[in-house]
Amino acid sequence: MTDVLRRGRASLAFSFLAQGVAFALLVTRIPAIQDRYGVSDVLLPAFLAAVPILAGVGSVATGQLVKRVRPSLVLRWSQPVVLLALLGVGAGERMVELGVALAAFGLAVGALDASMNMLGVSLQRSYGRSIMLSFHAAYSLGGIVGASLAWVGAHWDLALWVSYLPVVVVVLPAALVGGRWYVDGDGGERTAPESAEAGGGEAGAVVFKALLPLCLVMTFAYIGDSTVSNWSAKYLQDVLGSSEQLATVPYNVYMVTTLLGRAIGDFGVRRFGAVAVVRGGALVAAVGFAVVAGAPGAWVGMGGFTLLGLGLCVLVPQTFAAAGRLFPGASDAAVARLNVFNYVGFLIGSPLVGALGDAWSYRGAMLVPMVLVLVTLVYARSFAAQPDRYGGGHERPRTADVGRGSNGL
Repeated sequence: MTDVLRRGRASLAFSFLAQGVAFALLVTRIPAIQDRYGVSDVLLPAFLAAVPILAGVGSVATGQLVKRVRPSLVLRWSQPVVLLALLGVGAGERMVELGVALAAFGLAVGALDASMNMLGVSLQRSYGRSIMLSFHAAYSLGGIVGASLAWVGAHWDLALWVSYLPVVVVVLPAALVGGRWYVDGDGGERTAPESAEAGGGEAGAVVFKALLPLCLVMTFAYIGDSTVSNWSAKYLQDVLGSSEQLATVPYNVYMVTTLLGRAIGDFGVRRFGAVAVVRGGALVAAVGFAVVAGAPGAWVGMGGFTLLGLGLCVLVPQTFAAAGRLFPGASDAAVARLNVFNYVGFLIGSPLVGALGDAWSYRGAMLVPMVLVLVTLVYARSFAAQPDRYGGGHERPRTADVGRGSNGL
């Protein structure tokens, strides 16, 4: 069973990495996509908002679908759709083709994100220790790789489909092969008699009231993340007076520190527990926003964005893990619902900061995500290990029954 777990973990980590590559290739080439299809500045926000909205729909649908099929099957087929939709975005010529490709991308991304995290939560339960951050570290690494490949495509003025095709040709077969080793857990079944009490309702049911604190934390984390991804360059250049070239650095620094934080984060959870790690991450992120808001110059602002990467990086993986612990007999449904608030935060964050920046000041706008991240401290107890304890002195033995592998589908 150890080999089964190891293969399952490696194949799932590759899926996270592949998704990071695909998403970065899409979002970092938005100006080129806009030029290719002649999308106006007025119409562009509608196209961009449609992707997370449809992703939310895909996540909700996945929550219902996994009642009948295993999450591994959803992941095995949604990842190729994401990659092919990405290629469709690069190869189309008419705006209607762009709309169809982005719609397919959004729906498939929702299914992909939900099913990946379902498998991650069930694998963590099987391991009996924190491994969730390592999967999200793979996603961060994929984002860095995808952004680098996008830079190459832009630097050499390559057509979008020329930039996307080699990635799809390499990643798609690898994802299909790796999908043979996904390991399904028991996320849709009752596994412990105390889970009904933990869920606050009927056995197997996800009670939204109990899940709400985690939904809020997920939303706040993605408001912070979208603030960095959408406003860091503009803030450094327009507010802190940096050069255009230097203004491109904060997001790269943020991605690198996110990767580093997630790479070592599981060790912190095992040593200090999830509650301490979440509290520490929220405090570091809040200090980062405060530094950015009060920075006298570009280099101090860069230091603030560095702290943001180290702080925000732990919140999302630990939120998914907490949902799995809170609803051990219905973790798939909990993860699917929780995943929707990923997109809610993404949709709220950028417009919120932009509106506050225009109406007030961008320095003041940076204090809003700071306050929201600090609210996470109020809900930190929701991350307590129940019924399973991951962390120093609270490890439980590795589970022998890891659930059914996906090969039998």
